[in-house]
Amino acid sequence: MSEINTIEITRPDDWHLHIRDGDFLPDLLRHTASQFSRAIIMPNLRPPVTSVDLSNAYKARIKAALPAASQFEPLMVLYLTDNTSADEVKKARDHGVVAFKLYPAGATTNSDAGVTDLKKCTAALEAMEACGLPLLVHGEVTGIEVDIFDREAVFIDQVLEPLRLRHPGLKIVFEHITTKQAAAYVRDADTTRYGSIGATITPQHMLFNRNAIFTGGIRPHFYCLPVLKREEHREALVAAATSGHPRFFLGTDSAPHIKGTKENACGCAGCYTAWHAMPLYAEAFEKVGALNRLQGFASEFGADFYGLPRNTSKLTLKKEAHLVPEEFPMGSGTVVPLCAGEMLAWSIVG
Repeated sequence: MSEINTIEITRPDDWHLHIRDGDFLPDLLRHTASQFSRAIIMPNLRPPVTSVDLSNAYKARIKAALPAASQFEPLMVLYLTDNTSADEVKKARDHGVVAFKLYPAGATTNSDAGVTDLKKCTAALEAMEACGLPLLVHGEVTGIEVDIFDREAVFIDQVLEPLRLRHPGLKIVFEHITTKQAAAYVRDADTTRYGSIGATITPQHMLFNRNAIFTGGIRPHFYCLPVLKREEHREALVAAATSGHPRFFLGTDSAPHIKGTKENACGCAGCYTAWHAMPLYAEAFEKVGALNRLQGFASEFGADFYGLPRNTSKLTLKKEAHLVPEEFPMGSGTVVPLCAGEMLAWSIVG
Protein backbone atom coordinates (compact mmCIF):
# COMPACT_ATOMS: atom_id res chain seq x y z
CA MET A 1 0.00 0.00 0.00
CA SER A 2 1.42 3.40 -0.97
CA GLU A 3 2.08 5.96 1.73
CA ILE A 4 -0.51 8.72 2.14
CA ASN A 5 1.17 12.12 1.88
CA THR A 6 -1.84 14.46 1.68
CA ILE A 7 -5.33 14.25 3.14
CA GLU A 8 -8.27 16.55 2.61
CA ILE A 9 -11.13 16.40 5.09
CA THR A 10 -14.22 18.41 5.82
CA ARG A 11 -13.12 21.28 8.06
CA PRO A 12 -13.33 19.97 11.62
CA ASP A 13 -14.88 21.34 14.81
CA ASP A 14 -13.44 21.32 18.32
CA TRP A 15 -16.04 20.05 20.76
CA HIS A 16 -14.10 21.06 23.87
CA LEU A 17 -11.99 24.24 24.01
CA HIS A 18 -10.70 26.76 26.55
CA ILE A 19 -9.91 30.24 25.25
CA ARG A 20 -9.93 32.23 28.52
CA ASP A 21 -10.86 35.92 28.25
CA GLY A 22 -9.54 39.48 27.98
CA ASP A 23 -6.24 40.13 26.23
CA PHE A 24 -5.67 36.37 25.83
CA LEU A 25 -8.49 36.03 23.31
CA PRO A 26 -6.97 37.35 20.05
CA ASP A 27 -3.83 35.19 20.25
CA LEU A 28 -5.69 32.02 21.24
CA LEU A 29 -8.53 32.42 18.74
CA ARG A 30 -6.11 32.89 15.85
CA HIS A 31 -4.79 29.36 16.36
CA THR A 32 -8.19 27.70 16.73
CA ALA A 33 -9.83 29.57 13.84
CA SER A 34 -7.03 28.52 11.49
CA GLN A 35 -8.18 24.88 11.73
CA PHE A 36 -11.69 24.67 13.13
CA SER A 37 -15.03 26.05 11.94
CA ARG A 38 -16.72 25.86 15.34
CA ALA A 39 -15.81 25.11 18.93
CA ILE A 40 -17.58 24.39 22.19
CA ILE A 41 -16.38 27.17 24.50
CA MET A 42 -15.79 26.12 28.08
CA PRO A 43 -17.45 28.38 30.69
CA ASN A 44 -15.01 28.05 33.61
CA LEU A 45 -13.92 31.67 33.70
CA ARG A 46 -13.57 33.77 36.84
CA PRO A 47 -16.42 34.42 37.47
CA PRO A 48 -17.92 31.43 35.66
CA VAL A 49 -20.39 31.84 32.78
CA THR A 50 -23.52 30.78 34.66
CA SER A 51 -26.27 32.75 32.89
CA VAL A 52 -27.48 33.62 29.42
CA ASP A 53 -26.59 37.26 29.97
CA LEU A 54 -23.01 36.38 30.88
CA SER A 55 -22.81 34.01 27.92
CA ASN A 56 -24.03 36.64 25.47
CA ALA A 57 -21.46 39.12 26.76
CA TYR A 58 -18.65 36.53 26.52
CA LYS A 59 -19.68 35.60 22.99
CA ALA A 60 -19.57 39.25 21.97
CA ARG A 61 -16.02 39.55 23.32
CA ILE A 62 -15.00 36.41 21.41
CA LYS A 63 -16.49 37.72 18.16
CA ALA A 64 -14.71 41.05 18.60
CA ALA A 65 -11.36 39.30 19.11
CA LEU A 66 -11.52 37.06 16.00
CA PRO A 67 -9.23 37.70 13.03
CA ALA A 68 -10.76 39.88 10.33
CA ALA A 69 -13.15 38.03 8.01
CA SER A 70 -13.01 34.87 10.16
CA GLN A 71 -16.06 32.63 9.85
CA PHE A 72 -15.30 30.82 13.12
CA GLU A 73 -18.39 30.23 15.27
CA PRO A 74 -18.16 29.96 19.07
CA LEU A 75 -20.74 27.56 20.54
CA MET A 76 -21.66 28.73 24.01
CA VAL A 77 -22.07 26.61 27.12
CA LEU A 78 -23.36 27.53 30.57
CA TYR A 79 -21.70 26.44 33.81
CA LEU A 80 -24.05 24.26 35.86
CA THR A 81 -24.25 25.13 39.55
CA ASP A 82 -26.28 23.96 42.53
CA ASN A 83 -28.54 26.96 41.88
CA THR A 84 -29.16 26.71 38.12
CA SER A 85 -32.91 27.05 37.59
CA ALA A 86 -35.22 25.38 35.09
CA ASP A 87 -36.12 28.83 33.78
CA GLU A 88 -32.45 29.56 33.01
CA VAL A 89 -32.26 26.29 31.09
CA LYS A 90 -35.26 27.26 28.96
CA LYS A 91 -33.84 30.74 28.43
CA ALA A 92 -30.54 29.20 27.38
CA ARG A 93 -32.24 27.07 24.74
CA ASP A 94 -34.11 30.08 23.39
CA HIS A 95 -30.89 32.13 23.12
CA GLY A 96 -28.80 29.56 21.27
CA VAL A 97 -26.76 28.11 24.14
CA VAL A 98 -25.90 24.56 23.07
CA ALA A 99 -25.19 22.78 26.37
CA PHE A 100 -24.52 22.96 30.10
CA LYS A 101 -21.26 21.90 31.73
CA LEU A 102 -20.96 19.81 34.88
CA TYR A 103 -17.82 20.46 36.88
CA PRO A 104 -17.79 18.52 40.14
CA ALA A 105 -16.65 21.14 42.63
CA GLY A 106 -12.85 21.16 42.87
CA ALA A 107 -12.25 18.75 39.96
CA THR A 108 -10.15 21.03 37.74
CA THR A 109 -9.19 24.64 36.90
CA ASN A 110 -11.78 27.18 38.11
CA SER A 111 -14.21 24.47 39.22
CA ASP A 112 -14.70 25.74 42.76
CA ALA A 113 -18.20 27.03 41.86
CA GLY A 114 -19.17 23.62 40.46
CA VAL A 115 -21.84 21.20 41.58
CA THR A 116 -21.59 19.82 45.10
CA ASP A 117 -24.57 17.43 44.81
CA LEU A 118 -26.37 16.56 41.58
CA LYS A 119 -29.63 16.14 43.47
CA LYS A 120 -29.62 19.93 43.88
CA CYS A 121 -29.74 20.18 40.08
CA THR A 122 -32.81 17.99 39.57
CA ALA A 123 -35.06 20.74 38.22
CA ALA A 124 -32.38 22.01 35.84
CA LEU A 125 -31.57 18.50 34.60
CA GLU A 126 -35.26 17.75 34.02
CA ALA A 127 -35.53 20.96 32.00
CA MET A 128 -32.48 19.94 29.98
CA GLU A 129 -34.14 16.60 29.21
CA ALA A 130 -37.27 18.41 28.05
CA CYS A 131 -35.30 20.96 25.99
CA GLY A 132 -32.86 18.46 24.48
CA LEU A 133 -29.83 20.37 25.78
CA PRO A 134 -26.82 18.10 26.42
CA LEU A 135 -24.96 17.91 29.70
CA LEU A 136 -21.18 17.95 29.24
CA VAL A 137 -19.48 16.20 32.13
CA HIS A 138 -16.00 16.46 33.57
CA GLY A 139 -15.95 12.83 34.61
CA GLU A 140 -13.99 12.65 37.83
CA VAL A 141 -14.90 12.31 41.48
CA THR A 142 -13.03 14.57 43.84
CA GLY A 143 -12.93 12.70 47.14
CA ILE A 144 -9.44 12.67 48.64
CA GLU A 145 -9.81 8.97 49.39
CA VAL A 146 -9.87 8.12 45.65
CA ASP A 147 -6.53 7.76 43.85
CA ILE A 148 -6.14 10.42 41.15
CA PHE A 149 -5.65 7.71 38.50
CA ASP A 150 -8.95 6.05 39.50
CA ARG A 151 -11.20 9.11 39.64
CA GLU A 152 -12.69 8.62 36.18
CA ALA A 153 -13.54 4.94 36.64
CA VAL A 154 -15.12 5.66 40.02
CA PHE A 155 -17.11 8.52 38.48
CA ILE A 156 -18.76 6.10 36.05
CA ASP A 157 -20.05 3.90 38.86
CA GLN A 158 -20.85 6.53 41.47
CA VAL A 159 -22.10 9.45 39.33
CA LEU A 160 -22.61 8.80 35.63
CA GLU A 161 -24.61 5.57 35.72
CA PRO A 162 -26.94 6.80 38.51
CA LEU A 163 -27.37 10.10 36.64
CA ARG A 164 -28.51 8.31 33.47
CA LEU A 165 -30.91 6.15 35.48
CA ARG A 166 -32.48 9.19 37.17
CA HIS A 167 -32.67 11.22 33.96
CA PRO A 168 -33.18 8.70 31.14
CA GLY A 169 -33.88 11.38 28.54
CA LEU A 170 -30.70 13.37 29.16
CA LYS A 171 -28.10 13.68 26.39
CA ILE A 172 -24.58 13.45 27.80
CA VAL A 173 -21.07 14.09 26.52
CA PHE A 174 -18.42 12.35 28.63
CA GLU A 175 -15.62 14.80 27.98
CA HIS A 176 -11.90 14.13 27.53
CA ILE A 177 -12.14 10.46 28.47
CA THR A 178 -8.87 8.90 29.60
CA THR A 179 -9.51 5.26 30.52
CA LYS A 180 -10.44 1.95 28.97
CA GLN A 181 -13.41 1.85 31.35
CA ALA A 182 -14.78 5.13 29.95
CA ALA A 183 -14.25 4.05 26.34
CA ALA A 184 -16.07 0.78 26.96
CA TYR A 185 -18.89 2.48 28.86
CA VAL A 186 -19.61 4.95 26.07
CA ARG A 187 -19.25 2.33 23.34
CA ASP A 188 -21.61 -0.13 25.02
CA ALA A 189 -24.09 2.27 26.64
CA ASP A 190 -27.76 1.48 26.16
CA THR A 191 -29.37 4.34 24.24
CA THR A 192 -32.67 2.58 23.55
CA ARG A 193 -33.97 3.25 27.07
CA TYR A 194 -31.71 6.17 27.95
CA GLY A 195 -30.53 9.38 26.34
CA SER A 196 -27.76 9.42 23.76
CA ILE A 197 -24.17 9.58 24.97
CA GLY A 198 -20.93 10.61 23.30
CA ALA A 199 -17.35 11.21 24.33
CA THR A 200 -14.56 13.56 23.32
CA ILE A 201 -10.93 12.43 23.15
CA THR A 202 -7.91 14.73 23.27
CA PRO A 203 -4.69 14.44 21.24
CA GLN A 204 -2.51 14.21 24.35
CA HIS A 205 -4.43 11.22 25.68
CA MET A 206 -4.12 9.47 22.31
CA LEU A 207 -0.40 10.11 21.91
CA PHE A 208 1.03 9.87 25.43
CA ASN A 209 0.77 7.86 28.61
CA ARG A 210 1.65 9.02 32.11
CA ASN A 211 5.36 8.34 31.62
CA ALA A 212 5.47 11.52 29.53
CA ILE A 213 4.97 13.63 32.65
CA PHE A 214 8.10 12.25 34.29
CA THR A 215 10.58 11.46 31.49
CA GLY A 216 13.84 13.24 32.32
CA GLY A 217 12.27 15.05 35.26
CA ILE A 218 8.90 16.69 35.89
CA ARG A 219 7.48 17.94 32.57
CA PRO A 220 4.65 20.29 33.56
CA HIS A 221 3.41 20.92 30.03
CA PHE A 222 2.23 17.28 29.87
CA TYR A 223 0.22 17.72 33.09
CA CYS A 224 -3.52 17.99 32.54
CA LEU A 225 -6.74 16.93 34.25
CA PRO A 226 -7.85 14.25 33.89
CA VAL A 227 -4.23 13.20 34.14
CA LEU A 228 -2.54 10.96 31.54
CA LYS A 229 -3.01 7.28 32.37
CA ARG A 230 -1.26 3.94 31.81
CA GLU A 231 -0.40 2.64 28.32
CA GLU A 232 -3.34 0.21 28.32
CA HIS A 233 -5.69 3.17 28.64
CA ARG A 234 -3.99 5.15 25.88
CA GLU A 235 -4.32 2.16 23.59
CA ALA A 236 -8.03 1.85 24.41
CA LEU A 237 -8.59 5.53 23.58
CA VAL A 238 -6.80 5.19 20.25
CA ALA A 239 -8.92 2.14 19.44
CA ALA A 240 -12.10 4.03 20.28
CA ALA A 241 -11.20 7.19 18.35
CA THR A 242 -10.10 5.29 15.26
CA SER A 243 -12.92 2.74 15.32
CA GLY A 244 -15.34 4.80 13.26
CA HIS A 245 -17.90 4.57 16.08
CA PRO A 246 -20.02 7.75 15.98
CA ARG A 247 -20.10 8.16 19.77
CA PHE A 248 -16.44 9.27 19.79
CA PHE A 249 -15.44 12.66 18.44
CA LEU A 250 -12.76 15.33 18.60
CA GLY A 251 -12.34 17.61 21.59
CA THR A 252 -8.90 19.05 22.20
CA ASP A 253 -9.43 20.36 25.73
CA SER A 254 -6.71 22.83 24.73
CA ALA A 255 -6.18 24.72 27.97
CA PRO A 256 -3.68 27.59 27.91
CA HIS A 257 -1.85 28.82 30.98
CA ILE A 258 0.82 31.48 31.17
CA LYS A 259 4.26 29.84 31.15
CA GLY A 260 5.06 30.86 34.70
CA THR A 261 1.88 29.28 36.08
CA LYS A 262 2.77 25.94 34.47
CA GLU A 263 6.49 25.98 35.34
CA ASN A 264 5.69 26.50 38.96
CA ALA A 265 5.87 24.65 42.28
CA CYS A 266 2.07 24.32 42.05
CA GLY A 267 1.68 24.22 38.28
CA CYS A 268 -1.70 24.56 36.58
CA ALA A 269 -3.30 21.62 34.75
CA GLY A 270 -3.79 21.83 30.99
CA CYS A 271 -2.09 21.14 27.66
CA TYR A 272 -2.04 23.77 24.93
CA THR A 273 -2.76 22.16 21.54
CA ALA A 274 -4.87 24.70 19.65
CA TRP A 275 -2.02 25.64 17.27
CA HIS A 276 -1.24 22.08 16.11
CA ALA A 277 -4.27 20.00 17.05
CA MET A 278 -4.98 18.50 13.64
CA PRO A 279 -1.35 17.50 12.96
CA LEU A 280 -1.32 15.81 16.38
CA TYR A 281 -4.51 13.90 15.64
CA ALA A 282 -3.24 12.97 12.17
CA GLU A 283 -0.12 11.50 13.76
CA ALA A 284 -2.19 9.43 16.19
CA PHE A 285 -4.44 8.10 13.43
CA GLU A 286 -1.54 7.40 11.07
CA LYS A 287 0.29 5.33 13.68
CA VAL A 288 -2.51 2.76 13.60
CA GLY A 289 -3.22 3.01 9.88
CA ALA A 290 -6.55 4.78 10.31
CA LEU A 291 -6.19 8.09 8.45
CA ASN A 292 -9.27 7.15 6.44
CA ARG A 293 -11.32 7.47 9.65
CA LEU A 294 -10.01 10.87 10.73
CA GLN A 295 -12.78 12.79 8.97
CA GLY A 296 -15.59 11.01 10.80
CA PHE A 297 -13.97 11.60 14.19
CA ALA A 298 -12.93 15.20 13.47
CA SER A 299 -15.64 16.54 11.18
CA GLU A 300 -18.83 14.50 11.30
CA PHE A 301 -19.72 12.67 14.51
CA GLY A 302 -19.66 15.70 16.83
CA ALA A 303 -21.88 17.78 14.56
CA ASP A 304 -24.29 14.88 14.24
CA PHE A 305 -24.47 14.43 18.02
CA TYR A 306 -25.27 18.11 18.59
CA GLY A 307 -27.78 18.15 15.72
CA LEU A 308 -25.80 20.73 13.77
CA PRO A 309 -25.05 20.72 10.03
CA ARG A 310 -21.70 19.37 8.96
CA ASN A 311 -19.29 21.94 7.57
CA THR A 312 -18.84 22.28 3.83
CA SER A 313 -15.37 23.82 3.61
CA LYS A 314 -12.20 21.70 3.59
CA LEU A 315 -8.94 21.38 5.50
CA THR A 316 -5.81 19.92 3.89
CA LEU A 317 -3.01 18.21 5.81
CA LYS A 318 0.32 17.27 4.26
CA LYS A 319 2.97 14.80 5.38
CA GLU A 320 5.54 17.53 5.84
CA ALA A 321 7.63 17.75 8.99
CA HIS A 322 7.66 21.00 10.94
CA LEU A 323 8.96 22.23 14.28
CA VAL A 324 6.63 23.09 17.14
CA PRO A 325 7.65 26.54 18.46
CA GLU A 326 8.99 26.81 21.99
CA GLU A 327 6.23 29.24 22.99
CA PHE A 328 3.57 31.61 21.68
CA PRO A 329 2.39 35.09 22.71
CA MET A 330 -0.54 34.96 25.10
CA GLY A 331 -1.71 38.39 26.11
CA SER A 332 1.11 39.96 28.08
CA GLY A 333 2.89 36.60 28.55
CA THR A 334 3.57 33.39 26.67
CA VAL A 335 2.12 29.88 26.50
CA VAL A 336 4.20 26.74 25.91
CA PRO A 337 2.52 24.27 23.54
CA LEU A 338 2.48 20.52 23.93
CA CYS A 339 5.60 19.01 22.31
CA ALA A 340 7.37 22.39 22.23
CA GLY A 341 10.66 22.19 20.31
CA GLU A 342 9.79 18.81 18.80
CA MET A 343 9.12 17.83 15.18
CA LEU A 344 5.65 16.89 13.95
CA ALA A 345 5.15 14.79 10.85
CA TRP A 346 2.02 16.54 9.55
CA SER A 347 1.38 20.17 8.61
CA ILE A 348 -1.71 22.18 7.75
CA VAL A 349 -1.44 23.51 4.19
CA GLY A 350 -4.91 24.86 3.50
